[in-house]
Amino acid sequence: MHSFWLHMNSTPISDEVLATEARRRSYVVLNAWEGALIPKLKEANPAVQVFVYKDLSSTRSYACRNGVDDAQLPAGVGYCQAEKDHPEWFLLDPNGRRFEYSGYSGHWQMDVGNTAYQDAWAANVIESSTAAGFDGVFMDNALFPCDAYHQDVCPAKYPTDAALQDAYKSMLANTRDDFVGAGLKTVANLSNARLHAGAWDAYTEHLDGGFDEWWLTFDDTNLLSEYPEGWSRQVAEITSNEARGKITWVQPHHTDGADRPFRFALASYLLAAGDQAAIASIDQTDGYGDASPWHPEYDWDLGKPSGPYRSVGTNLFVRDFTCGTVVVNANRTDSKSITVPLDGGHVNERGTSVNEVSLPGTSGAILRKPC
Repeated sequence: MHSFWLHMNSTPISDEVLATEARRRSYVVLNAWEGALIPKLKEANPAVQVFVYKDLSSTRSYACRNGVDDAQLPAGVGYCQAEKDHPEWFLLDPNGRRFEYSGYSGHWQMDVGNTAYQDAWAANVIESSTAAGFDGVFMDNALFPCDAYHQDVCPAKYPTDAALQDAYKSMLANTRDDFVGAGLKTVANLSNARLHAGAWDAYTEHLDGGFDEWWLTFDDTNLLSEYPEGWSRQVAEITSNEARGKITWVQPHHTDGADRPFRFALASYLLAAGDQAAIASIDQTDGYGDASPWHPEYDWDLGKPSGPYRSVGTNLFVRDFTCGTVVVNANRTDSKSITVPLDGGHVNERGTSVNEVSLPGTSGAILRKPC
């Protein structure tokens, strides 16, 4: 199975860690100013794909010093350049004030529906990314609610969620050919897409893939069960992308060693994953420095899936592989355990032979068998 590493906190990395993570991750995300790490990653694993972090939605005033934008930016447009030449690119509230992200000082929201901003953003990102040798661009903050980062206050230009989403679809569609022509893959952060019907597919239509920053497990005890905007909608993100040959990165949140959320998320991932999806669990919000934990299960070879996952009961799902079986109970966390018989001898994570597995709600099992 595939995993990824989001290294976006600029923490120092030893050559040993770089080589280790390059060999076992399929995707790595770096900041624009970390391009010198690319050759080291590629030397350890020529197949690893290295993406550059760029925020779709903001410009950063902290990346402007003495009136001059930094040479390498976390965004696509420099704050000083926009302030001087294009103040109309700053998004405004109904009172004509600019939006600064709540909780993120120095992040100023931009008008993604403005075609001149779209063109400048794409041109700047493509020029810097190709020069550094990146394989793709990780587009942060492809937003869905109009009051994202400023609760209960929507932009004057985009007063509804639908209006804001139309602006993002316009940006992604209008810049798509530019990135394809430059040979750069694009993956956007589509956090909370599950809350907006059809939004995941509508955005990824113009991308090479999507990232779900909060996938199924939000901490050790808050696990997403099945309901109209719940478990199946997040699993469908993988299913849909795999069918269209697109990348999916999913990120469960739980502490390292928390067994139940880990197995629930990993089993749910395996129900849908094919050749394109990747998983990496983290604990801390925005904990994008050291590599996320590596779990032994990531190295398990379950063989080929015999087909898509299937329902064997109410919110109970199974997928068979040539060398194992995956089972998920997506009922509520406080629901009773359900026993699922297994076809042939399997071993559980402890190496114990089992012919059935009993799972309470929001839990999963990954079973191996000889093949």
